[in-house]
Amino acid sequence: MFRTLALAALLAAGLAAPAAAQQTLDAVRARGQLACGVNTSTPGFTTLDSRGQYQGMVADLCRGLAAAIFGDANRVRFVPLTFATRFTALGAGEVDVLMLTSTHTILRDTTLGLRFTSYYFYDGHGFMARRSANVSRVRDLGGATICTLQGTTNEQITSEYFRSINVRANIVVFAEQEQAVQALRAGRCDSYAFDASGLASTRAALPDPNDWVILEERFSKEPYTPVIRRGDENWHDIVRWFIHALVQAEESGVTQANAEEQRRASQDANTRRLLGAVPEVGQALRLDPAWAFNAVRAIGNYGELYDRHFGPNTPIAMPRAQNELWSRGGLLYAPPFR
Repeated sequence: MFRTLALAALLAAGLAAPAAAQQTLDAVRARGQLACGVNTSTPGFTTLDSRGQYQGMVADLCRGLAAAIFGDANRVRFVPLTFATRFTALGAGEVDVLMLTSTHTILRDTTLGLRFTSYYFYDGHGFMARRSANVSRVRDLGGATICTLQGTTNEQITSEYFRSINVRANIVVFAEQEQAVQALRAGRCDSYAFDASGLASTRAALPDPNDWVILEERFSKEPYTPVIRRGDENWHDIVRWFIHALVQAEESGVTQANAEEQRRASQDANTRRLLGAVPEVGQALRLDPAWAFNAVRAIGNYGELYDRHFGPNTPIAMPRAQNELWSRGGLLYAPPFR
């Protein structure tokens, strides 16, 4: 009897698994809109323009994922979140995916009930200081007031570094980036501790960017990834392979401008699967065969996305470095589309 009951329970669990795995995608489709968690004050990643429109890499990733699901990049609802509240909001179901810059760490991965997917940006913790202070090394900031953001890895890294060299620093944390920037402008901070991309975007947005210098030292690995709730394998696959698709598109020379021609005429089997000329990849994800084609046509490949928001013609002008394709010395690598 006990064996029979145990076997019945296992069978029931196995039969229930596909239904549970379909939960988020079905909810998004029923709602007709993707709920995407973003921040609002990080130039390059996400900001609000003068018309109240979300701009930046993170905002475009939200639009691209909506295009992959619906074939329409506009079917997304942006949900502004702070770094301190983002994981709680995701766990509570306020968003379907957390796209704002979130570093993948072992404790976040194993204790929050969340899943980290594929890396879309590689960064590292750094410090920005006033040029007039003539600081060349971070250890020279002893006794300075250093501002950073609450609920981020930066808060922990900053504290741990100064403790490790037995140097006192006055660390002040803020819930939102705008508050930290205001403190910088007001002279309440001698230095700002954040990821290098965030420092570059902050400096570019200041009225006096030449008054600040980003120190060369880096103190951490900060790989950013979309984050979802655990227990939904199909949704995990969709979000993970959406990022891979943007990277593979760049590798394959598929751009926003030529995606349609490539889908029609390419003889490369990998490209044909990527763009839905053959249907099996979309079927495996429970999406339209043209899911990746729709995403690239909406926001471009990864290189186009990066150049648009961080490239040499932007105020941030941040070299790609680790965020270059693996074949060009970077860390971006998409698994095969087969």
